[in-house]
Amino acid sequence: MKRIVLSICLLGAVHAFQGQKISLGKITDVASKGAKVLTFTNEDAVKLSKESVEWMDKNNPVAGPKDPYTIRLNKLFGKHKSQDGLNLNYKVYKVKDINAFACADGSVRVFSSLMDIMTDDELLAVIGHEIGHVKNQDTKDAIKSAYLKAAALDAASSASSAVATLNDSQIGKMANAFMDASHSKKQESEADVYSYDFMKTNKYNVVAEYTAFKKLALLSEGSTQSGFQKMFNSHPDSEKRAQNIKKRAEKDGLWKDPGTVTLPTTKLTK
Repeated sequence: MKRIVLSICLLGAVHAFQGQKISLGKITDVASKGAKVLTFTNEDAVKLSKESVEWMDKNNPVAGPKDPYTIRLNKLFGKHKSQDGLNLNYKVYKVKDINAFACADGSVRVFSSLMDIMTDDELLAVIGHEIGHVKNQDTKDAIKSAYLKAAALDAASSASSAVATLNDSQIGKMANAFMDASHSKKQESEADVYSYDFMKTNKYNVVAEYTAFKKLALLSEGSTQSGFQKMFNSHPDSEKRAQNIKKRAEKDGLWKDPGTVTLPTTKLTK
């Protein structure tokens, strides 16, 4: 899920997207010698993730229960609140950035501008990918790294191996650092596979994962905004990953040529 956010101002299909920019700031990268001695459990990851998401929910515009974005998301994922042993909760951030993320506590946040360019099946594939990061415990590593940066731990201040309580300012820094966290190519590949299997098991159109990556590839063409590039740092090689999905679908006999993939010229959330 790595770098989740991208501010975007490109192509006629995307110029009209409205909303606020997600509240994220630069985080100083603190080298932590104390990281090696810190005992960090799954329970710690869940607790810190919950605190980070609560902070982000307070500091970003969240779509209300009657908002078209919320209605659409609930319609798609209402039956997936308990998925593969995970208890998930879903909300929409009404922002210009394009992405989605999931945390160790089961919180899934989808950005409205992503919903504007992705079909229902494509959203299922993208969010399935993020759920894969939670199931594979990739988000545990990400929140641990974010915690260390926010707490500014070093060898002198980390005499205790227990996770410390953070103040509100530190929680904000941790939330931002989490959004900036990166996953390895192996973790991204495994999340891609999880998404494909999620789509296949639930009898959704697996080709939608291919078309979602094709759209990301289109969005990356000619983009110069740093915020936009974050999405493609977190989801690199979109074209290559699309082809990997195509090969898998062909092998399973599930491939149906979607034709030329283009970006929509109007919002897909009505």
